[in-house]
Amino acid sequence: MTHEIASTWYDDFFTELPNAFWRAAVPPEATAAEIDFLVRATWLRAGHRVLDVCCGSGRHALPLARLGCRVTGIDVSAEAIAHARRSAADERLEVDLRVGDVRNLPADVRADVAICMGNAFGYLDHDSTQVFLADLARIVVPGGALVLDYGFVAESFLPGLALEEEPMTIGGVEATSVNTYDTADSRWLTEFTFRRGDEVHRGTSVQYVYTAAEVTRLVAGAGFTDVERYGDADGSPYRFGSPRLLLVARRPVTTTHEGGS
Repeated sequence: MTHEIASTWYDDFFTELPNAFWRAAVPPEATAAEIDFLVRATWLRAGHRVLDVCCGSGRHALPLARLGCRVTGIDVSAEAIAHARRSAADERLEVDLRVGDVRNLPADVRADVAICMGNAFGYLDHDSTQVFLADLARIVVPGGALVLDYGFVAESFLPGLALEEEPMTIGGVEATSVNTYDTADSRWLTEFTFRRGDEVHRGTSVQYVYTAAEVTRLVAGAGFTDVERYGDADGSPYRFGSPRLLLVARRPVTTTHEGGS
């Protein structure tokens, strides 16, 4: 059952210019390391159902499909999904790629593993984050796993915080940014301007900043257990100053006992 949802910042942020910038920003070896991590941390194998939430242009969805996983990818950006579909078609990969919102996950999907990679965790306010995790707990089958990739976790993000950033040009797209930190709501706000020739796209991204303990409590509150925290795709333990938080949790296996009368 679908429901009406109010618009949020990312609904019209991820057009072709920012997507082209980020498609070029991550080197292939970084993606390969993340796929290796997912396989090790969740025991992924061919035939497993994977839900890739905020899949973008298919950076993880396509490699997982190459491994034989049955992948459903969901992203709010129609441009990113169209790009991923073309790439999948070029490789003759079967991937279920859908335009959709994390605030309204599909009712017809069940997954052995659900992933939310690339800092998409943190886009939502607290109440919406709780609903999002509860929806993932509905989708992930008992015994299945959840993986969250979160670079804006407080213990990683705040120690090296710098409001000023130099412009970057990647993949022919220049990105400039103006940053502010909202202490009232613990939000990192970035006013982006993307340029390529005469093309310009402007938008403001919002990242909610949680501590690692808060993320763990949110995940546990949604019904996940056995939470493990890693500091990078190499599997190193999460510590203060780690470059990111990779959180892995499990849906508990429920057992029922039959009784006689």
